[in-house]
Amino acid sequence: MTLNTGTEDRLLTTSQKMVCLDVDGTLVNHDGHMSDAVREAARGIVDVGHEVIISTGRSLGATLPVVQLLGIETGYAVCSNGGVTVRIDTTLPSGYEVLDRRTFDPAPALRALSDALPTAKYALEDDEGNFLSTERFQDASFGVEAQAVPFERLTEATAVRLVVFSTDSSSEEFGEAVRAIGLHGVTYSVGWTAWLDIAAEGITKASAIEALRGELGYAPEDTVAVGDGRNDIEMLGWAGRGVAMGQAPDEVKAAANEVTASVDEDGLARVLHSLL
Repeated sequence: MTLNTGTEDRLLTTSQKMVCLDVDGTLVNHDGHMSDAVREAARGIVDVGHEVIISTGRSLGATLPVVQLLGIETGYAVCSNGGVTVRIDTTLPSGYEVLDRRTFDPAPALRALSDALPTAKYALEDDEGNFLSTERFQDASFGVEAQAVPFERLTEATAVRLVVFSTDSSSEEFGEAVRAIGLHGVTYSVGWTAWLDIAAEGITKASAIEALRGELGYAPEDTVAVGDGRNDIEMLGWAGRGVAMGQAPDEVKAAANEVTASVDEDGLARVLHSLL
């Protein structure tokens, strides 16, 4: 990935940080609401020159409204847990351009999962940003309405993101079942509920933002990341300053350098104020 940034002669000051922010459970609560305190703090760090990178499991269509809410007119966003990287530029016709899509063949994972989780629902983001799903499976994180298709149609697609949802198990039981399958050739993370996000092998939020860091010229110690989910573990470990939200699972907190207050207590705003 090569960025058309115009930053080849850019001199970063020691105060400038690359700030990577998860969305759900960090920027917004689990009802999708962003508090005034968080929005104002996030806009404040954009205004003073920090590089804010939205880094989320959401697909592109569900990420753009957050970018707009924060008033980001130029910059970058990492979507689909690192599967899609975009450059934000409001002067472009669409307001962005896709810089990178990392795809994989979902068929082996789908067939293994369908044997182990026969009642699960499946949705897939393809290499053109469309969503295909079984049983009219919809979720706000898709950003578009998923098209219902037969299961076999999913196995024939090229995937950026594969989502699996099962109401028959807790997240712990779901995780144990997935580990027992022994998925190969993909990267996966189990969500708060019985929810599984799958990307190409080696692709995480951390892999995508590390590529951006190298292109943008930030030193590793000048990186900050904040998140709350298991899909944030690699990102928090990658950052010079990794901050877990207060409601995060213990394994997420263990990956971070510090823990802030919960999303309902505006924990992100406290972190962002420390950068102003």
